[in-house]
Amino acid sequence: MQRRFTLQAFAAAVALAGAGLPAFAQSKDTIKVGILHSLSGTMAISETVLKDTALMAIEEINAKGGVLGRKLEPVVVDPASNWPLFAEKTKQLLTQDKVAVMFGCWTSVSRKSVLPVVEELNGLLFYPVQYEGEELSKNVFYTGAAPNQQAIPAVEYLMSKDGGSAKRFVLLGTDYVYPRTTNKILRAFLKSKGIADADIMEEYTPFGHADYQTIIGKIKKFSGEGKKTAVISTINGDSNVPFYKELGNAGLKAKDVPVVAFSVGEEELRGVDTKPLVGHLAAWNYFMSVKNPTNTEFTRKWAAYAKAKNIPGHKDKPLTNDPMEATYIGVKMWAQAVEKAKSTDVDKVIAAMAGQTVKAPSGFTATMDMKNHHLHKPVFIGEVKADGQFNVVWKTPGPVKAKPWSPYIEGNDKKKDEPDGKSKV
Repeated sequence: MQRRFTLQAFAAAVALAGAGLPAFAQSKDTIKVGILHSLSGTMAISETVLKDTALMAIEEINAKGGVLGRKLEPVVVDPASNWPLFAEKTKQLLTQDKVAVMFGCWTSVSRKSVLPVVEELNGLLFYPVQYEGEELSKNVFYTGAAPNQQAIPAVEYLMSKDGGSAKRFVLLGTDYVYPRTTNKILRAFLKSKGIADADIMEEYTPFGHADYQTIIGKIKKFSGEGKKTAVISTINGDSNVPFYKELGNAGLKAKDVPVVAFSVGEEELRGVDTKPLVGHLAAWNYFMSVKNPTNTEFTRKWAAYAKAKNIPGHKDKPLTNDPMEATYIGVKMWAQAVEKAKSTDVDKVIAAMAGQTVKAPSGFTATMDMKNHHLHKPVFIGEVKADGQFNVVWKTPGPVKAKPWSPYIEGNDKKKDEPDGKSKV
């Protein structure tokens, strides 16, 4: 009787397979992919759309047959802008959900919370946002910018004749590791260019800070002391909305005191009246407004996806930005590396990632460095337009190789430019 039941079950499975239906539980036939972004809390304004971008890329890959003949199955979690919760959710994704890879984090404090868990469990994280450098891990691929691919070129531009010949600088950021370390690098860089400490003002505010009246007042006073002043903003998350509103209220125009932002793109400006902000700047490796066939296709696909999935805000006004491009590149590169490795084994995929390329919406080919787990990326500086888009006013002639260890930090010349075992910080 038992043998007869087994044969019947086998025949049924064959019939189901012939009908194009899955004979076994779908999860056994899929490759699980973790998506680790804040969908609530102060960082949701920036991170939610990265979750949707990763899902779009996964859907595209699945429509073409998946990876290694298997569909990708996204596992989405919400660490809720809570840094310790990022570590907990990472452990859950790796030990319970058994994901092959994770795409996620925005802030450096969230990434540093995740890092020891990923290394201990030999997981794989693709990190899609510009950051302060000073870190390399074999378990992380950094698809956002290192300081020499964003912060340093932006300040060089501000000091140039085209950028206004700034002589005084306000370093304004959210109070955590990325702004503080980036500003440490920038302070050393400015000193190397002959800028005195008295001509550098440094201010920090907590996550979620909403009242910028006092700080804008300080900036007005500092900028009124006779030297051309520029503001370098590393404010992150929803605090950007009140900051830019207060900037407009105070009448601080770009021609007088230009602000260059490293964490503000098209998405963060969505909730702001951008007319008073025309001419203020942002430095990124991609803008929605760049014109080339790859970006035309990328923005078209995003608009169609946002409408089909009824994504709030984007279904009516679809926007793309730099971390979305970096997320999209990361998902595509990982899939290519898995195909090359013929395996989802983390160590084999890491080896296969070296030298991977993707034709990027920036208009350039994004290339994963052969050693340092960072992309070679172009640098753009854009001016805010009245419609919340950016007009590119300066760009590098081609992709720039990342320098994770800034030459402006003492002792970095002795650090090896490739990951070896656990993270070097």
